[in-house]
Amino acid sequence: MQKPNKRLQGQICIVTGSSSGIGKAVAMAMGTEGANIVVNYHSGKEKAEEVAHWIIKNSSCGDAIVIKCDVSKEDEVKQMFEKTIKEFGTVDVCVANAGIQIDHPLHEMPFDAWKKVIDINLTGQFLCARESIKEFLRRGMREEVSKSLGKIIHMSSVHEVIPWAGHANYAASKGGLVMLMQSICQEYGPKKIRCNSIAPGAIKTEINKDVWSTKEGREGMLGLIPYKRIGIPEDIGSVASWLASDESEYINGTTIYVDGGMTCYPGFTTNG
Repeated sequence: MQKPNKRLQGQICIVTGSSSGIGKAVAMAMGTEGANIVVNYHSGKEKAEEVAHWIIKNSSCGDAIVIKCDVSKEDEVKQMFEKTIKEFGTVDVCVANAGIQIDHPLHEMPFDAWKKVIDINLTGQFLCARESIKEFLRRGMREEVSKSLGKIIHMSSVHEVIPWAGHANYAASKGGLVMLMQSICQEYGPKKIRCNSIAPGAIKTEINKDVWSTKEGREGMLGLIPYKRIGIPEDIGSVASWLASDESEYINGTTIYVDGGMTCYPGFTTNG
């Protein structure tokens, strides 16, 4: 984890899906930067409480609370924001991170598998962005903590640009995020709202442990990464905390790829 400099001190950050994996690393990184963190979970309450406890223990000025919410449910997202505002007064940053994979060849994909991935990975990010923008506009500028009215960070994937056979629902959800994020920037940038995406590449989390935990799987992943290192969640956490800070204030409407160069298609080093 990066050395903290308290660049998010006094800010309130919601991080969805932050009981484990990338979301956990993002919540911890922002907490050490002095932010008050909402650790959101859907089913892992104990893990979420552990993350919140860690943030409280390791932050000299930030606090953390735990809120259960299924981001695909409109009423639950609204309640999460209401609870956050009641506890902390407002929201400054929303990291829409919650996401799932349910993989099938397209011709065998049940409609429910398509719908659930889109509902969580894309509709959930829309709902979180919408509620964030409502709150940013309601409370106005907080110049004492940020030059921006508010910040939204969508957690995307390299598969917003790299097709992924056997994972069409996941790739489509991430591809849709590009237009959602850029449309938000175009519409609300004039009001000093910043909206960007982070696109992780191959990151060591539970969702892909069956691949990176074997020698053959690791070698296969490394063949896709010019930097020859599989990422870790903390790689994403450090970028997210920087992207939420005023150090990146002029960055708006773009995707930052954190992938060791995967989107450079290393297979073409030998002419394809």
